Amino acid sequence: MRFLLEVTMDEGALAEDPAGELQRILRYWGGNLKHYGLRPGDGSEIYDSAYQEVGRWSIGDQAG
Repeated sequence: MRFLLEVTMDEGALAEDPAGELQRILRYWGGNLKHYGLRPGDGSEIYDSAYQEVGRWSIGDQAG
């Protein structure tokens, strides 16, 4: 399996404060993962502090 986190950093809150926004996103989703089975197909959209969609995380069935 693989865990994939994709975040677009060139707009909105991430463009203004990339380190701060990424820290917030990683803290939030790190704590939120307990609500998922972490099986292939699991995933969710990722939002910045302004509640704008900036990416997605997902679990895939193969590494590579």
